[in-house]
Amino acid sequence: MAEEPRTVIVERRGGGMTALIALLAVIVIAIGAYLYVESNRDKNDAVSDAAQKVGDAAQDTADAVKDAVGK
Repeated sequence: MAEEPRTVIVERRGGGMTALIALLAVIVIAIGAYLYVESNRDKNDAVSDAAQKVGDAAQDTADAVKDAVGK
């Protein structure tokens, strides 16, 4: 006698939703990191610009003093 074929049922649960939530979390973290880096870059540019202006003003003052003393 031959055995009758048996059917095996495999159930999967939660795989799709977990992957979707993980992908969404990665996207949110990436956007947050990008905004943080851009914010710091803007601050650094502002500080560099201000320092350059202070240096230019100091040079202008030095030139004015030299002109005043020389006359």
